[in-house]
Amino acid sequence: MSAPVAIVPSQSVASTPAQALANVLYEKKNGLAYVTINRPKVLNALNGATWQELRIVFARAQDDPDVRGVILTGAGDRAFIAGADIGDLAQATAIDAERSSRHGQGVLDLIENLGKPVVAAINGFALGGGCETAMACTIRIAVERAKFGQPEVKLGLIPGGGGTQRLPRLVGKGRALQLILSGAIISAQEAYRIGLVNEIVPAGNLIPRAEAILKEIVANAPLAVRYALDAVNKGMEISQSEGLVLEASYFGLCAGTEDKKEGTSAFLQKRPAQFHGH
Repeated sequence: MSAPVAIVPSQSVASTPAQALANVLYEKKNGLAYVTINRPKVLNALNGATWQELRIVFARAQDDPDVRGVILTGAGDRAFIAGADIGDLAQATAIDAERSSRHGQGVLDLIENLGKPVVAAINGFALGGGCETAMACTIRIAVERAKFGQPEVKLGLIPGGGGTQRLPRLVGKGRALQLILSGAIISAQEAYRIGLVNEIVPAGNLIPRAEAILKEIVANAPLAVRYALDAVNKGMEISQSEGLVLEASYFGLCAGTEDKKEGTSAFLQKRPAQFHGH
C-alpha cells in the first residue's frame, strides 16, 4: 500500500518548518501548499514512515488558515507513487497488515476530507497505494505517460488503502472489479476515458495546470467550498433522499455566513467579491 506524492513547483517557494521530515517535502506559496513524496530512488514507494509524514503535513495544511488548497505529486519524472514498499509487505504478519491498512486509510481519509481542495498531479506510475492516494484527492490530473492500476492480487493481496471502496464509486462497479481482479495496468488515456482522471496535460504543464485549477476554486467563498466538499463526500455514503436533506442543511449554513452577504451584495453591485471565510 502506498501514500501520496508531490513535486515541488518550478518557482522558488518559501520554506516552511519541515526540516524533520525525511521522505516528504512540504512548501507553501501564494495560499497553496505543495506536498511532494521525495523517495525517487524507490519510485516514491510508501513505507510506514512516509505514511506518518503525510499525515503530519496534511494536518499542517488543514490547520493553516493561509493554505487554501494543496497540490500533491511525486519527486522525479517516473512515478507519482509506484505503490507500497514491497520489502515491508513481505515481512508483515496478518495483524501488521491490518494495522498498516487502517493507518493508511486514516491518512487518505484526512486528505479526502481536508475541507480544502487537493489536486493530485500525477507525473508517472500511480499503482497500488499510489492509485489509492490519487483517488482520495479532490481532482486528478495526469501526464500522458502516467500509468494506473491496483495490482495487489498479483502479490496475493487486495487493495488496502481504500481501493475496493473508492474505485467503484469513481468508475463504476464493473470497471473497478475488472481492474482489481485482473491487476491490470492502464494508461492515462484509459484512466481518463473511464473517469478515473479529470484531465491529461503535457508534462511541462502539470504543476501550472494544478495551480490554475486551484486558483479558480480558491477565488470562491472558502466556507462554501468546504461545505460543498463535505456535502459531496458525505452524500456519497448515504441515500439520495438523505443526501438532499444534508445538502439543504449545508445550504442553510452557507446562507448564514458573512461570505454569503458579501457574495450576493457584490453580484448585485456588479463588483468583485471580497471573501474572508466567515
